[in-house]
Amino acid sequence: MLGQEDQTENLNEVILNTDRIELPFSEQSRTIQVITKMDIQKSAATNLTELLQQVTGVDVRQRGVEGMQADLYIRGGSFDQTLVLIDGIKTENPQTGHHTMNMMIPLENIERIEIIKGPAARIYGQNAFTGAINIVTKKHVETYIKGTAALGSFDQQLYEIAGAVRLDHSSHQVLYSNVSSDGYRYNTDFKNQNVLLKSKFNTGSVPIDLIATFMERKFGANGFYASPNAKDQYEETQASIVGISSAFTKNDFIFKPKLYWTRGQDMYEFVRGKPEIYRNHHITNKAGAAVDMTYSSKLGITGIGLDLARVFIASNNLGDHNRTMFTTFLEQRFSLGGNRLDITPGIAFTYYSDFGSQTFPGIDLGYELAKDLKIYGNLGYTYRIPTYTDLYYSDPTTLGNPDLVPESALTGELGIKWTRKNIFLEFAAFSRNAEDLIDYVKENEDEKWQAENIQEVKTNGLEATLDYRFRAKNFEQKLGFGYAFLDDEIKNSDFNFSRYSLNSLKNQVNIVYESQFFKHVRQRISYRYADRPAADHYQVFDASLTGNFKNLELSAVFNNIFSEIYTETNLVPMPEFNFMLGLKYIFR
Repeated sequence: MLGQEDQTENLNEVILNTDRIELPFSEQSRTIQVITKMDIQKSAATNLTELLQQVTGVDVRQRGVEGMQADLYIRGGSFDQTLVLIDGIKTENPQTGHHTMNMMIPLENIERIEIIKGPAARIYGQNAFTGAINIVTKKHVETYIKGTAALGSFDQQLYEIAGAVRLDHSSHQVLYSNVSSDGYRYNTDFKNQNVLLKSKFNTGSVPIDLIATFMERKFGANGFYASPNAKDQYEETQASIVGISSAFTKNDFIFKPKLYWTRGQDMYEFVRGKPEIYRNHHITNKAGAAVDMTYSSKLGITGIGLDLARVFIASNNLGDHNRTMFTTFLEQRFSLGGNRLDITPGIAFTYYSDFGSQTFPGIDLGYELAKDLKIYGNLGYTYRIPTYTDLYYSDPTTLGNPDLVPESALTGELGIKWTRKNIFLEFAAFSRNAEDLIDYVKENEDEKWQAENIQEVKTNGLEATLDYRFRAKNFEQKLGFGYAFLDDEIKNSDFNFSRYSLNSLKNQVNIVYESQFFKHVRQRISYRYADRPAADHYQVFDASLTGNFKNLELSAVFNNIFSEIYTETNLVPMPEFNFMLGLKYIFR
């Protein structure tokens, strides 16, 4: 917020939507990280990709800048094994997980981001194999109009206008943004457009929330896919969400129903402007209804959920397919020993019309050693059904496999966390045994790659996170530190050639220092270290400077300030030093 006063958010009081049984952050018995509204405002990030790259245990691998094409990984899982939700609406794309980040809405409309690491299939079902991210949009707004303009390296331009109005019985938000660039190397130009509408009706009694988004990207994809030598690739994507939801209480029950529709569109050309050489075009639609219910009794809190959806895909390569999806879950939270011990067993049942039914149990345990100190553990099964790309994709070098079965894993975790108003310290260790992972293999070098369920991978890891807030010259300062370690043990394949290549972050270090010494100016510097088994390690320094003067905000963001030469995925070189200068003005 422009002209904001220095303040501290008490994370312990935040009620999280990450679990179906809503609990304050301090009572959670999972590894959950929350990026608050204040964190977003102070980050000077221009998009969610930049923001998530600072989260320990989260690996965002970009092709190009501004998250133009980026894949999202949690704790060493693949981009198909991470689920993203917006206000609890699942946004997974049945074509491929490459489109997960296409749904990333502008930061202006985000209240907070909840990141759950570890087995989440019991809570969310499909795709929450290694974790899930829930983006919570702003619900309570005041009347304003805000305009933003920014210019940067590679002729990058950002224009955004956002507004909100608060009426007696409703509130409304609207946003339009346009980001474009000539590209930092040949055929990496892009143009992004985002539209978001968020309305809340009947605010005095039973609220009705409406969200509608449209996100479009057009970009040159030099080396993004296939061979790094394929310099003339081009892609256009669209992503849309429409959701209607509510929440109301009846005696000891809380009901949260929702209706939703998501749409994705992807057009890819191997040679830009020459679709006759090779072109893919895919359109996916998903329509569904869900309801979550909680009941409070002497036994504790009971959570029940139902989710029914229908999925369609129309593709010139993958064909036309559809499926019915049904998920239901049940969990019970018991509090014992004066509420110091919590036990939450649960079970999820899923049915897919093309894969049959599966059941996934799990349990969370937590014990409060002291007022601010808690140990916790959880154990659960997770799964992922193959994408339509895994099943049906075909090109001159690759074949899908319609006989694939879902991937599955058993994951366990132990952790301890210390939470106070000015400090948060957490340590967690986990182990995941995954089976039937999908690999692309072949017996002879001149054969096509074929998708098969052959991989078994055991992953062990640990994470340590520290956030420390203190005051200097009467202003709040923040020091954040995170370290993650992963070790993957891959069972040898019986095939002579394998495309499967784990390239998880073996060692990851994130350090952030946010400081303020003058009334109107604050600064931020961040450091990222990444060590991958199949690539050279690299370290990147970013910095930002922000000035707030009543209704005016000026910002300067500097990325890769020491011009580190590195790649995050597919041998696509990331840009060296680059910057963005921005101006934001708000009318109240």
